[in-house]
Amino acid sequence: MKHPPRTKVVFMKKLVVFTFIVLASLQSFAQKAGIVYGTVIDKLSQQPITGATISINKQQAITNEKGMFRLVNIVPATYNITVKSIGFAEVTKFNIVVNAGNATEINFELETTSTNLENVTVKSTGRKTVKAATLETPLSVQRMTTEEIKANPGGNFDISKVIQSLPGVGGGVAGGGFRNDILIRGGAPNENVFYVDGIELPTINHFATQGAGGGPQGILNVSFIEDVKLSSSAFDARFDNALSSVFEFKQKKGSNAQLQGNVRLSATELAGTFEGPLTKGNKPTTFLASARRSYLQLLFSALDLPIRPNYWDFQFKTSTQLNAKTTLTLLGVGAIDRFSFAAPKEATPEKLYSISSNPAVQQNSYTVGGSIKRLVKNGYWNLAISRNVLDNQLDRYSNNLTPSEATRNLKLTSVEAENKLRFDVNQNFNGLKLAYGFTAQLVNFSNNTFAKISEAPLVVNNFNSTLQFGKMGAFVQVGKRFMDNRLGLSAGVRSDVNTFTNNGGNALQTLSPRVSINYVLADKWNVSASVGRYAKIAPYTILGFKDNNGNFANKNADYTISNHYVAGIEHLPSNNLRFTLEGFYKTYQNVPISVQKGISLANLGSDFNVLGNEAVVTNGKGRAYGFEFFAQKKLTNRFFGIFSYTFYKSDYTNSNNQYVASAWDNRHLVSMTLGYKLPKNWEIGLKFRYQGGAPFTPFNDAASRANFLTLGEGVLDYTQLNTQRLQAFNASDIRIDKKWNFRKLTFDLFLDVTNWYAAQTFAPATFTFKRNEANTAFLTTDGQPIQANGSNGIPFLLNNNETQVLPTIGFIVEF
Repeated sequence: MKHPPRTKVVFMKKLVVFTFIVLASLQSFAQKAGIVYGTVIDKLSQQPITGATISINKQQAITNEKGMFRLVNIVPATYNITVKSIGFAEVTKFNIVVNAGNATEINFELETTSTNLENVTVKSTGRKTVKAATLETPLSVQRMTTEEIKANPGGNFDISKVIQSLPGVGGGVAGGGFRNDILIRGGAPNENVFYVDGIELPTINHFATQGAGGGPQGILNVSFIEDVKLSSSAFDARFDNALSSVFEFKQKKGSNAQLQGNVRLSATELAGTFEGPLTKGNKPTTFLASARRSYLQLLFSALDLPIRPNYWDFQFKTSTQLNAKTTLTLLGVGAIDRFSFAAPKEATPEKLYSISSNPAVQQNSYTVGGSIKRLVKNGYWNLAISRNVLDNQLDRYSNNLTPSEATRNLKLTSVEAENKLRFDVNQNFNGLKLAYGFTAQLVNFSNNTFAKISEAPLVVNNFNSTLQFGKMGAFVQVGKRFMDNRLGLSAGVRSDVNTFTNNGGNALQTLSPRVSINYVLADKWNVSASVGRYAKIAPYTILGFKDNNGNFANKNADYTISNHYVAGIEHLPSNNLRFTLEGFYKTYQNVPISVQKGISLANLGSDFNVLGNEAVVTNGKGRAYGFEFFAQKKLTNRFFGIFSYTFYKSDYTNSNNQYVASAWDNRHLVSMTLGYKLPKNWEIGLKFRYQGGAPFTPFNDAASRANFLTLGEGVLDYTQLNTQRLQAFNASDIRIDKKWNFRKLTFDLFLDVTNWYAAQTFAPATFTFKRNEANTAFLTTDGQPIQANGSNGIPFLLNNNETQVLPTIGFIVEF
């Protein structure tokens, strides 16, 4: 992507200066006061805690019989908020921003044991057993709050980009500059699962790669998020289909204090969020609702780029307190994505290549669901029902600007729909934590595909398939602390079956036991270890693929199995400082291998096509191993920061059963994020990322020459899979925020600059033919028009290394 024209940059600078001056002059008229409210409950029983004391600086409030509290006339600023209650461990939540525009909701879950809740420090007057995770997941877990997401430099309010700051999280081949391919500890992008308030989302990205899940822009609205929990191993048994990670997004409830909202405008999008009470009385209901509209297509048109990405997304949540013990939650997430092309005013080889190599995309997706939470003796149960749909259409021609059926090389119309039922019971019996439950899903999948794989020799996939089948699973998880809470043990098991694949009904094949142990060595030191086996069904694009005879080619596909072995040590020198060091080893079995390409599908899925729409055999293997260091400083004395370093090696076997470095084998990941709260509501953030060079595969020159004019791209030489490696990626982002608080309104002006020191990003070169100076035709060896088989074309590798400095100026108005 090119930089904005200089005149536009100068205008934006003048606009920022003018806006700052106007708002500064209005500051003297501001009347500022914030509101903080929320609830305090017992983490195990989910019952309200009466008489808890909440402290913000010198102001305090006491919870009522419903566990609710409210503090008014709070000076807008950033606070650390503490809650205390007799018989429970003290809890502090850090970096809570109080504004005049919106009332701030903060909810606490307290434990009777001396344990650290996820992402919040817990103190105890007895023996100190501070932990950074749960009993079930004592290690390989991180958590981010909504403020850490919003203020993340270069994140642009995109959760999928922000989580690349966490240890073990890679950003794809080119460092994650354009796509959100979430790669955890050397695993593939389709090995992650995502849950929002207990309801699964199949993808969290716009323009998602079907079968993999990655895409260039996140869907979820950060204004909905209370916190995000990432588990990269030691998964709770309630989660199915996870091989590399589980993301749990906890959304806040809509405000029960007042109708409020915010509007966000940046260089690429406009978003609005509203929340408030719908009903009050015996069955109070609150709501959250948002809509976002991009205008990237206008920006790209102004920059004379030939691609036109365009998206919308929508999100809602309602919470109803049916009675003292029962809560009903409804939620929905939807996205509309369009990707088209336009002729550039000034043609270049790079622009023309992007037109021919990418498909046009029409993609619609949504997830809607409802859950009931019921408090029972010693715990609670959850019942969740949801439906998610992905409607994906891809079209590509040898020249996407002049489409015709004669030049078509791809047409795909595919719909994935899942109807899900989840039920779980969570109870505590004298310190013994017990959870058990089941899942049931009805899957509907259709796929109408015409794909020209090769012109010479001619290879075409042309089929129409539909399938409907069921998936079922069950789990149990148990845990307890011993030895005066110094020793924690947890064990779980789950199994999953399906009604489609040949061996899908064999529950023993997917039996997935896991066990975790944690021990408090000393007052500030913990050691933990876990061993687990996890299973994942093949993507529906694999299961629904038919050969040219109309037969399902992959009914014998087995569940992919991954075994994790992890051990680590944690040091907590204070209640706001945390260090961890972990080593991990992961093995894979039954990995799908492409029959046509002879390579593991674990190497694919980082483009805008479809992963798995081909015949496979599930006899591949894989392994990933390494270690990671993590340091986190919560907000104290205006400063907070995160640093992580991960070393890993990732290999998968191909059809020859030989291990080869995977496409995600970057070896080194370094991430550092720093933030400082300056006086008068100024804040500055800095992020640095380093990623080792990714392996890549060279082109087959003869096959590329013969197929380029038909396919619009070169053909890779998979006999040399990942034998070459890019240079390492590094970049730094900076963000500056300034807030003005008025009587009932907060104005936040921000400047976010991605890659501010103009580091070069390295990507594999692309195959094309040389063009004439006007870029109107291909040059040839004989001076004649280029032959359809490219025999007289002049092969040329187009350099994709580029330097992008992307400034974003925007504002947020809270009211």
